[in-house]
Amino acid sequence: MLNLSVCKNLGLPTLLAGIVLSAGATNALADEQPWLVRVRALNMAPANESDPVGGVGASDRIHVSNKTFPELDISYFFTPNIAAELVLTYPQKHDVTLDGKNIGSFKHLPPVLSLQYHFLPARTVNPYLGVGVNYTRISNVDLLGGSGSLESSSVGFAMQAGADIKVADNVYLNFDVKKVQIRSDVNAGGKKISEVKVDPLLVSIGLGWRF
Repeated sequence: MLNLSVCKNLGLPTLLAGIVLSAGATNALADEQPWLVRVRALNMAPANESDPVGGVGASDRIHVSNKTFPELDISYFFTPNIAAELVLTYPQKHDVTLDGKNIGSFKHLPPVLSLQYHFLPARTVNPYLGVGVNYTRISNVDLLGGSGSLESSSVGFAMQAGADIKVADNVYLNFDVKKVQIRSDVNAGGKKISEVKVDPLLVSIGLGWRF
């Protein structure tokens, strides 16, 4: 799992908050619609680069299943170019396999907060880039017949690229790709046996409404 002290030392949440507050102080959208709400279908594809169970040289690795699910995100535009986005969903259940054999499952809730730069806010196609942080809550862990466990939370970075395509007044078709860092130690019998590196690629498509 990503050491929390790393995030604190880098000050990413503080930096994001500072940029958001400073942008809000010069809000250029006083007479425009600052809110954008999107509903998207999202496919989550874990990187599955966990440490081998049994140490260096072992071949058995833990794999976390892919998942497709709906999500809701809310964006607020502080200027025509700068927005903050919060991605929300409900806890997702993933099956876990080891060397192709099912060893259990777990649920996680991974909200992501990003700061975005939108390049062409006045155009029909408006691409954007974003950077942010995610806090993942892990629950309902059932691994190795109850003898395995995961850490309860993970904090990591998130990177994002996407585009909003205007299809009607205040209605947008959205394409979005995120890379999110989610990691947790895997323990069994009181000992760490692996570190699962979910680190998923999130690909989504949906509709957004500006108001």
